[in-house]
Amino acid sequence: MLRLITYFLFHLGRFFMMLGAMFKSMDKPVIYYRLFLVETNQMIQGSLIIVIIISTFMGAVTTLQTAYQLTSGLFPDSVIGSVVSATTLLELSPSVLSFILAGRIGSRIASEIGTMRVTEQIDALEVMGVNAQAYLVLPKILGALIAFPVLVTVSAFLSHLGGMIAGDITGEVTATEYTQGVQTYFVPFQVTVMYVKAVTFGLIISSVSAYQGFFTRGGALEVGASSTKAVVFSCLTLVVADYLIAQILL
Repeated sequence: MLRLITYFLFHLGRFFMMLGAMFKSMDKPVIYYRLFLVETNQMIQGSLIIVIIISTFMGAVTTLQTAYQLTSGLFPDSVIGSVVSATTLLELSPSVLSFILAGRIGSRIASEIGTMRVTEQIDALEVMGVNAQAYLVLPKILGALIAFPVLVTVSAFLSHLGGMIAGDITGEVTATEYTQGVQTYFVPFQVTVMYVKAVTFGLIISSVSAYQGFFTRGGALEVGASSTKAVVFSCLTLVVADYLIAQILL
């Protein structure tokens, strides 16, 4: 138990030291701005297809399962739309999607930085006087803070749309009733919670993955191990953060 606590405190301290080092001896802001745009573009474009497919089917499946649970006839069909909307905004789009993006974006960040570490490219940057943390990590974190809310917004829209289409095709709920349920029981604060989760999860995935990649040691096998650790530790941290956000805001 003591060894586990020591291991946790060691990595936690080194993690925050890495984040603090990003803001020391920074170069011209225009350099980070360009890197930020590149990272944001890669995250959004590289994940857009999977977000579209998964979000559409998440909404469709949630609609059908909700309709299956409400077979008693005690509730109007419009309730299906409200349940799908609340579930999408509070959990499906920000949380479930972030677990998927941890595998897509987190593993890429860890493997990219890890490869630069084992091939001594990071050492070369440091020898030239470049702040490697700021140059490699900061643009990825800033890019994630923009990319994740954008992807979550797309996910929420397509999840609602997929639920409406699935309900209308199967005859479980008409598009009119579905839309009526979404509008009648809509709570604007749920959107706030969704974006708080999106920003928080983007920060967690990008920073944890960058940490795993930045301190990779060894060769190709260790790069793969760092990529796996990035996904695993990101997901574990997301679970805790998801609970804390729900406890605080809801």
